[in-house]
Amino acid sequence: MTSFHALIPCAGTGSRAGTAQPKQYQAIAGQPLVMHTLQALAQVPQLASGWVVVSPLDDFVWPTAHWPQHFRRERCGGASRAESVFKGLQAMLASGLDGQDWVLVHDAARCLVSPESVTRLIDTCQNDPVGGLLALPLPDTLKSEQGGRVVATVPREHKWLAQTPQMLRLQALHDALADVASSGFAGITDEASAMERLGLQPRLVAGSAQNFKVTYPADFALAEAILRSQP
Repeated sequence: MTSFHALIPCAGTGSRAGTAQPKQYQAIAGQPLVMHTLQALAQVPQLASGWVVVSPLDDFVWPTAHWPQHFRRERCGGASRAESVFKGLQAMLASGLDGQDWVLVHDAARCLVSPESVTRLIDTCQNDPVGGLLALPLPDTLKSEQGGRVVATVPREHKWLAQTPQMLRLQALHDALADVASSGFAGITDEASAMERLGLQPRLVAGSAQNFKVTYPADFALAEAILRSQP
């Protein structure tokens, strides 16, 4: 039987957030943003382990309270998200995890992910030949632009907004990223794109608009309001 593991790249600087420290460590609703993320994932019963990939130079003092006991930190993060994921996968394989196990890569800054949506992703994709990801059908009218002006309206049918987790076989994702490592992971914007490059088609599983990525200053206030409204 295969197992399921979470991998959380956590080595970024979050430059667009406008915070004095990496955004994943910014306090929100009483604790660092990333701790909300980890605690949500820790409530997914299928996850056997969690791997938090931080920078080798990371000096953040992690709180011990509410740290999930089956999660661990690996100081092997890279210069980009793709490199951090790749190095995290290398650490997972080196520890003896089976390459046929599933890895669920999740953004540290998506602190509002629900355990129920992650469980739905696992249940939907555990027998899939490729894997899949949480995503949302594009709800708004989409425009293409040139020089700050609209040049066309793009049909939104069959277009989705990719979210995380993205659930793929550990060895398959490792090998897909290894294939582009020499180019600095050019063109790899998420894990699904690495598989698409090989002609594979990850499955889309409906997510939630609440599972947004905290990116800009205004996002912190919105995430905090949602977190404080929860029981």
